[in-house]
Amino acid sequence: MNNFPAALLNPDLPFMRNALFAGLLSSVLFGTIGSVVTVRRIASLAGAVSHAVLGGIGLALYVSASGILPGFPPLAGALIFALLAALVIGLVSLKAKQREDTVINAIWAVGMSLGILFLAKAPGYTDPSVYLFGNILLISGRDLLLLGILDILVLFLAWRFYPQIEASSFDEDFARVRGVPVDAVFLALLAVCAVAIVLLQTFVGLVMVIAMLTLPAGSSSVFARSLGGMMFLSCLFSVVFSVCGLAAGWAFDLPVGAVTVIIAGFVFLGTSAARALAGKK
Repeated sequence: MNNFPAALLNPDLPFMRNALFAGLLSSVLFGTIGSVVTVRRIASLAGAVSHAVLGGIGLALYVSASGILPGFPPLAGALIFALLAALVIGLVSLKAKQREDTVINAIWAVGMSLGILFLAKAPGYTDPSVYLFGNILLISGRDLLLLGILDILVLFLAWRFYPQIEASSFDEDFARVRGVPVDAVFLALLAVCAVAIVLLQTFVGLVMVIAMLTLPAGSSSVFARSLGGMMFLSCLFSVVFSVCGLAAGWAFDLPVGAVTVIIAGFVFLGTSAARALAGKK
């Protein structure tokens, strides 16, 4: 890893600096949103949304390459599918009597399958692994701008509605009694999570984004004593994981997203084991 700082300072390698900034900006989303996702235990819902996004990406590439909607961006297709998936999952979770896990698994499987089919039929082969596993070294200045805007929006919402988010996350019945619009908070959380997933897929990919939404938060839960503290520590953990993953990926020529998740996973397992041992003592 000795050449990593030199690579960051090398004027001929601007993509390295973009990757570093992307990791820092993504850490805000991973830490803030991931903490709420973990506390509310809706990681499976976020996972279904993240995998359904591939359907939107595949559809956008198909209609663009086929000339149906020339120039239709994959980001727009992913965003449409993500928000639709979040809306369906949210309404089913709140209103429908059908088993929630069945609908979640259906959206998960159908979204990915549609994406693979559209990619296979689009003129010119498109490797789905780019979207499934991501490549932070390909992130652009526009991606950084969008990540920065979303960071500001998420931090503002977390600050402005923190009491409502905290109350509905830990005790929905109490929150309802206190007049908190629990259902609206839940749907808004899914919508923000969907938008974040679309942008974050560039970093770790659709398959791994759910891991980074849960592992830093899971590690920070060992030390945090409040939701706000958990958000702060999760952001710090995410920064450490992102920088270490980028450095290790560059030094050993490995996929940065996969290395980042592996580091996060080992830290989570270590903190969980330490907490279990401390509990026995």
